Amino acid sequence: MKGLSFLIALFLSSLINAEITHFERGVGLYEQRGKDAVGLRANNDYIDQSIHQFLKAMKVPESELDAGVYLLKCYYYKGKFIAENDDEKKENFNEGKFLGERLIDRYPGSAAAHYWYLVNLGSWSEIYGILSAAKEGVANTMRKLSNKIIDIDKNYSDGGGYFMLGAVHFKSPYIPFLLSWPSDEEALKYLSIAYETGESTPNQTVYLARALYKNGQTQKAISLLSSLLEEEISESNKLEDIDQHNIAKEQLKEWE
Repeated sequence: MKGLSFLIALFLSSLINAEITHFERGVGLYEQRGKDAVGLRANNDYIDQSIHQFLKAMKVPESELDAGVYLLKCYYYKGKFIAENDDEKKENFNEGKFLGERLIDRYPGSAAAHYWYLVNLGSWSEIYGILSAAKEGVANTMRKLSNKIIDIDKNYSDGGGYFMLGAVHFKSPYIPFLLSWPSDEEALKYLSIAYETGESTPNQTVYLARALYKNGQTQKAISLLSSLLEEEISESNKLEDIDQHNIAKEQLKEWE
């Protein structure tokens, strides 16, 4: 009887699993992305399998957008925490860049598609070279689409549009006659709004602290990073949080 019960349970389990969509499988795998990581190097199995599921899910019209957004997250994560060199990073961020361009063209009203496209585009530009990317118009694109995210949903990703707008002001070089709008004051303004919108994230905290320091508010910047280091690392964003904590530690050493 015990053997029969086990077979029945196994059969019922297979039926339940059969009903799980590719999208749901992909989400489940993505949520395990930090599992079995060594330092800041993630186990690629979870992300690779997640990408495989989301590519299938994108073929279903009802899940195309949501699966596409998760794919953008996967490509960013793979480039950030799995790629071993700049060429591999570029390859993954390029995947996100090209997919993002398709998604925002197909779904112009999606804040998520625009936001995660910019995450990949900004990461790509850092590897490619901020100055070179700025000369090719990347900074202008990021500024324009950051404002669009704010127009669509100012609360998306805890003020993600404001964060992107502040970050592009902060990181973009001033180039006379080509890129004259980057402003330290505007960076501080928008990064502050992002920090105060929804739940402040470690990434937002680090950027805001840097903007405060750049605008002469040294003690406030140091206090902000010190407070961040007292916070616990989240399980859901484990490697992302560890990365920002490490940046905060190095930044404090440099300032102090």
